[in-house]
Amino acid sequence: MIRFMLTLVLLSVFFGSRSLIAGEARIAVASNATSAIKAVAKRFQEQSGDKIVLVFGATGKFYAQIMNGAPFDAFFSADTRRPALLEQEGVALPDSRFTYAQGKIVLFSPKREASSAVLKKRAYRYLAIANPKLAPYGSAAKQVLEKLGLWDTLRFQMVRGENIGQTYQFVISGNAELGFVALSQIKQPGIAISGSYWEVPAKLYQPIKQQAVLLSHNGVAKAFMEFVRSDEAKALIQSFGYEVP
Repeated sequence: MIRFMLTLVLLSVFFGSRSLIAGEARIAVASNATSAIKAVAKRFQEQSGDKIVLVFGATGKFYAQIMNGAPFDAFFSADTRRPALLEQEGVALPDSRFTYAQGKIVLFSPKREASSAVLKKRAYRYLAIANPKLAPYGSAAKQVLEKLGLWDTLRFQMVRGENIGQTYQFVISGNAELGFVALSQIKQPGIAISGSYWEVPAKLYQPIKQQAVLLSHNGVAKAFMEFVRSDEAKALIQSFGYEVP
């Protein structure tokens, strides 16, 4: 009995000390990177015992929230402009900015053919894109449509998501038959893509380089950012359809 009680005490001390040692970081992540950064965070947590709290949304909205004091420890953007602005404004920690991925845009439909020919024929009711003012993937979609001469032609057939995550939901739910989404949203490691997609030629839009920055001196956030730059994390990110530096 005494030995049993001693074991319980030792276990409580052990786990109690682990909870005191373990830390937490709160990180804002652009919607397109949801699956990839979730996978990276899971691997990091398994190895470190620390906790990563991920919040997903539109790059433009996160930038505004961070500038207004939102309590994030790091920011994974869908572009290079906002992280650079945060650095210039002194909000991001100096020399913490780096490119973690380069994204690709696709025209996607879960139920019908998705191709440039179908896009041009306009034999569909709605086309979903992310808001070009808030989401870099929305800006890329606008560039594609402009180069194809379809931006003005399709303006009454477009439904706009606040971010690329909402845009993807429009397509999956059937509220839009087609949509410009991130390749990373439909590509899962080891799983065949369900539906039809057209990978848009890179010449039709500016490269979607995605950067991350530290926003605080949180040790867990710093360790996580270092892990993201490791070969292990890069392989995970690449498995979701991104190019990695």
